[in-house]
Amino acid sequence: MRMDISTVVLPLPSDELLDVVERSLRVSFPEAYRIFIKENNGAVPITNVFSCNNHEYLIERFLCVLDDSESDPINGWYDIEVTIRQIEDRLTDNEDLVGMNVVPITALFSGDFICLDFRESKDPTVVIWFHEESEESSPLTQMVALNISEFFEMLKE
Repeated sequence: MRMDISTVVLPLPSDELLDVVERSLRVSFPEAYRIFIKENNGAVPITNVFSCNNHEYLIERFLCVLDDSESDPINGWYDIEVTIRQIEDRLTDNEDLVGMNVVPITALFSGDFICLDFRESKDPTVVIWFHEESEESSPLTQMVALNISEFFEMLKE
C-alpha cells in the first residue's frame, strides 16, 4: 500500500493517545491498525481503490487521531472521534451501548466509511458503512475483509 506522505497529519498519534481513544470507544484496535495509524495518520492513499461484490470503491482518505481536533480546522473534521460524533446514532444498532462497536477509519469518496466492526468479535472485521441507507439504530454495512491486514492487501491504484 502506498500513501501520499505529504498528506500525513502531524503530530503522529502516540501509543498513549491511541490508548485514550480506545478507552473512550471501549475497543482495542488491531495491532496492524495501530502500527498503520502511527505512521500514516489521516493520509491520502495512492493505492486508493478496492473491489467488493463487483463494485469498485475509492478511498478519499484515512481518518486521523488528534489530541485536539479543534486546533486543526482542516484535519479536525477527519478525526475518528469527531466523525463518530457526527454519525454515531446511525453507527450502532444498540442504543444502550456504552462505547462503539462500529468504528469508522476511512472516508470513501461517496460519503460512506470503511469501519472496524466489533459487533461479532473483539477481532474486528472490516465493513463498508453506507450513510444514505443507514438510519438511527439501524446501520447498513457490508463485509469487505476478515481483518485490517486483508483490507490493506485489497488496495490498488
